[in-house]
Amino acid sequence: MIDGTTYFLFWFLLVAVLLYFPVTQWIWVLSVRRLQRKMERELSEEELAGQKQRARVIAAVICPVFSFFFNSATLGALS
Repeated sequence: MIDGTTYFLFWFLLVAVLLYFPVTQWIWVLSVRRLQRKMERELSEEELAGQKQRARVIAAVICPVFSFFFNSATLGALS
């Protein structure tokens, strides 16, 4: 039988992983558009790669935090 902690951790990891890729893409698009508007030109490949790396780091922080709070609210606090 699966105990509550294992169940919580499973859903925590699943939600965090499933959100990581769309959130990364969303942050990257917003970041690139903002930078293009600020610089008034298209970005180079190096600049795009830098923004992609930045988006990955931000998403790696946001997704687990969101997943923890979401699962705490829906499944109950980790016991």
